[in-house]
Amino acid sequence: MIHDVDEALRKLVLQYAVNGSGAEVSFDAPTKDWAARRNAPTVNVYLYDVREDLDRRMVEFEEIRDETGRVIERRPPPRRYKLSYLVTCWTQRPEDEHRLLSSLLAAFLKYETVPEEVLQGTLAQVNANTYISIALPPPKDRSLADVWSALGGELKPSLDLVVTAPLDAGRIAEAGPPVLEEPRIGVVSTNGDGAADAKGAKGKGKKGAKGAAAVPDEDEAPPIPHEPEPFGEEEDKGGRHFSLRDTRK
Repeated sequence: MIHDVDEALRKLVLQYAVNGSGAEVSFDAPTKDWAARRNAPTVNVYLYDVREDLDRRMVEFEEIRDETGRVIERRPPPRRYKLSYLVTCWTQRPEDEHRLLSSLLAAFLKYETVPEEVLQGTLAQVNANTYISIALPPPKDRSLADVWSALGGELKPSLDLVVTAPLDAGRIAEAGPPVLEEPRIGVVSTNGDGAADAKGAKGKGKKGAKGAAAVPDEDEAPPIPHEPEPFGEEEDKGGRHFSLRDTRK
């Protein structure tokens, strides 16, 4: 994902910011040694921090369906990561650097998300936006002066570019088979009157005293007094039957 963001930024800078100026785009660390070897106008886009954007994290799984509309698998949503870049311009004169930096700022301000025509790789495949923010105040735990100190170079005008890109972890959870039958629920009473009136109670089970209701065998489920009506107008497809026994005396 990171290299796809790099290539998208390269195209964005070359096509919309420095088009025709002959400036190069580099992702190297802008150290003193690098600056000494530079011999052409260059826009340096240095990646110095990567962290997850917890404010944009989603937890609801995405359902993947087949041609019949049945859910065949579930995938977690992509995580989003903030990629922070230090953008600087390197020319022979400060005036040219400021002019180039101004063009970059104007180009990045035009877009809330990276244009689709410069996306490639995983960024083009994931159904999620790649966001851009430019020149916002950095977090309290991160200072651009500390970045320059770590690079060992002199502080110069720069833009803090943050790209929030999605990353698909590739985890897949297979879905279970679909439910094709509706549940059937019947209510059966085990007291005298309810069992005596149960449909089909005669003929099976142990016979009790005269006038008493037939008592079903222990291994035999009590009869259901009323056959439940099928759900809707669809044909009965069988399925499981549930019986609720009333054990009140």
